[in-house]
Amino acid sequence: MAEKQKIINIAVIAHVDAGKSTLVDAFLNQSGVFRDNEQVVDCIMDSDDIERERGITIYSKNCSVMHGDVKINIVDTPGHADFSSEVERIIKTVDTVILLVDSSEGPMPQTRFVLQKALELNHRVIVVVNKIDRPDARLSEIEDEVLELLMELNASDEQLDSPILYCSGRDGTASRDYRVPGTDLVPLFETILDYIPAPEGDVDGPMQALVSCIDYNSFVGRIGIGRIERGTMKQNQDIMITNFHSTEAPRRAKIITIYQFDGLNRVQVPEAKMGDIVAFSGAEDINIGDTVCAPTAVEPLEFVKVSEPTMEMTFSVNDSPFAGKEGKFVTSRHLRERLYRELLRDVSLRVTDGDTTDSFRVAGRGEMHLSVLIESMRREGYELTCSNPTVLYSEINGEKCEPMELVTIDVPEEYMGTVMEKLGSRKGELQDMQLRGSRQRLIYRIPTRCLFGYRSEFMTATRGEGILNSVFDGYAPYRGNITMRFTGSLVASETGETTSYGLYYSQDRGPLFIGPATPVYEGMIVGQNPKPGDIAVNVCKKKHLTAVRSTGADEALTLITPHQPSLEEAIEMIADDELIEVTPKSIRLRKRILSTPLRLKAQAAKKTQA
Repeated sequence: MAEKQKIINIAVIAHVDAGKSTLVDAFLNQSGVFRDNEQVVDCIMDSDDIERERGITIYSKNCSVMHGDVKINIVDTPGHADFSSEVERIIKTVDTVILLVDSSEGPMPQTRFVLQKALELNHRVIVVVNKIDRPDARLSEIEDEVLELLMELNASDEQLDSPILYCSGRDGTASRDYRVPGTDLVPLFETILDYIPAPEGDVDGPMQALVSCIDYNSFVGRIGIGRIERGTMKQNQDIMITNFHSTEAPRRAKIITIYQFDGLNRVQVPEAKMGDIVAFSGAEDINIGDTVCAPTAVEPLEFVKVSEPTMEMTFSVNDSPFAGKEGKFVTSRHLRERLYRELLRDVSLRVTDGDTTDSFRVAGRGEMHLSVLIESMRREGYELTCSNPTVLYSEINGEKCEPMELVTIDVPEEYMGTVMEKLGSRKGELQDMQLRGSRQRLIYRIPTRCLFGYRSEFMTATRGEGILNSVFDGYAPYRGNITMRFTGSLVASETGETTSYGLYYSQDRGPLFIGPATPVYEGMIVGQNPKPGDIAVNVCKKKHLTAVRSTGADEALTLITPHQPSLEEAIEMIADDELIEVTPKSIRLRKRILSTPLRLKAQAAKKTQA
């Protein structure tokens, strides 16, 4: 315990969309972080533009609140399975977790994953049933489901007796009994103070801290963020940097500045003691997983092993006819620097050189994980091309194995048959089926690659009413080849600018992605063929002028509104012989071989070899 102030470190963990960031907002509001007249946006912890647009947490965030003389350091963690590495590494910096469970959905696949990580570290757990004001809330059943989950994960007796509270993060209320409405979060604050002890450790020993996160500032360089495990960290203190999992010799450095978290801000302090979560600058070559020690006691701490990536895409220099027209960073050197810089903050990402000098293989935890990286790069001014995603196979006991996903689906009963038929054709195995009111919950185990392209299809099949969540579920023997794409592409046959005349006669072939007066090049994908196989279309075709005027010939042509695929849709859609061209202003789909004659020759040669 600190000398004058008790410190408590907690992390808020949950499945995606359980209300973590909203609950943290309520913590900040009711602890006096904001002025009464201060305008505050919702989910203030989700400060990244992409986070706010998508409504999800991507990066773990630190903040702190005061309750009496107790400082509570709070870590808001992502809920999406693709960003679970953020949870894996940050959870080691805390002593207790607040497990959020949706009052209607109950424990979900990611709930199991994050809870298991917390239990493995012997963390105490406070269970919070959130969104109790939902009309479909199942408050009397949730407690039993959480207890059952704890038992399945071999929780200790103390963890099985975890306190349960019922909250509305949106309204900022908490209650120990769901039948008694709450008025504020005081019951939750009191539970935290009563149930969670102060961090344990030697406050007088030589300084030792584990780096769990890296930030960057253009003025001070790299900033390490982590928890002080022992002793006191002081400004201008000489340190040694070591790593438990590395054979490199310890490196000497100096702490220049120390920051503590005060509300949403970082406040510079002369020193910080054992148990506190701090940010510090001065160590230019600091990395996630490093241990910062006093020179008199160089003792590295073991860092949590982060799960390996399961999916890979190839990032390459943009070589389309439109290359360099919209982007600021277009060379392989630019791509290399940006991708390897991302490794400093994302421990679950892997980057290796590709088959050519202009390409890089980028491996991550899922489609969203990689799409967020691509979106961040295009907003920063990068141009690149991306291949379709492929899974990373593993050889286990001499047998080829592939990654599997545990998929949880909630759909109205009338769509259940369609969903089961589609997942069955994709080699999904039904694990469980549960009736939840008028909705059906289906749990499938399915190869990761078999989910490519299904999410958009799922939303169409359920008319937007279905909910699909997935989480990595280990490896299983390879299931063999499977056809997952049953459509082809409409490919531009020449370079130019699209015309209403050319689009009008092309739209009969299938839905288009572009409208009139759009620059295109030969080999660019301009639409989708509902049937297998590609069709070359001339969307730049102009009407021949004649001296004869016929009835109705000059009437306006009616064009169907085109649908421009989003980045996620493009990743799901493209085939092996296609690429995504990503620029700050555009997302285009194209063939790898742009020339129509050369592409047809390559397709014919491939069929001959097969």
